[in-house]
Amino acid sequence: MVGDIAHVCNRGIEKRKIFQDKKDYERFVENLFFLNNQPGKIRTEKKIFETDDAFEQNKLVEVFKWSLLPNHYHLLLYEQVDGGIVEFVKRLGNAYTKYFNIKNGDRSGYLFQNSAKIIPVSNQKQYLYIPFYVDINPLSLIFSDRKNILLRDNKKALNFLKTYEWSSFKDYFGEGKRSIIINKDLFYRKFDVGPETYQEELLDLSTNSSTWQVDEF
Repeated sequence: MVGDIAHVCNRGIEKRKIFQDKKDYERFVENLFFLNNQPGKIRTEKKIFETDDAFEQNKLVEVFKWSLLPNHYHLLLYEQVDGGIVEFVKRLGNAYTKYFNIKNGDRSGYLFQNSAKIIPVSNQKQYLYIPFYVDINPLSLIFSDRKNILLRDNKKALNFLKTYEWSSFKDYFGEGKRSIIINKDLFYRKFDVGPETYQEELLDLSTNSSTWQVDEF
């Protein structure tokens, strides 16, 4: 339904890498914009992250958060039209699988291990931790324990997140160039948080084990 919020995630089949190089990451990130249009894919020759031009877009969803790791991805989405989240996620999976198979020669068949998990964000507990979970997921690339690195050296952890290329955290708090994908203002309103307090709440959450209850994906 319109107004629904969901955490979406999927992993490569047999936990294989779905992003093998920079071009792969870029393709998926571009699709977060190009495929988020009710009539179909937006087609343009413009470099969308290198222009201030406005694009006509009739969105299926608002993208609140996204993060990509070598073998999986996480999204936090807000539904703009009925069925928008399901349609958007289906488009992402189909388009990226087609691209990946063509890029890798004779490959065919499934790329992802199953249909994407679409998990409604509907209770207070989920509102408290899901956005932060999506944001900190990339910490697992260089730290064995995401929670404890926030406790031991939060400056180091936050600096990594602000510079990590394949996450929306950089667009919220670093020097990202992909803000066109996300709706920061709506995210702050729906989650009743502001840019000045979000990082503080992230660190507060990491100290509260009773709310740190996200199943490993």
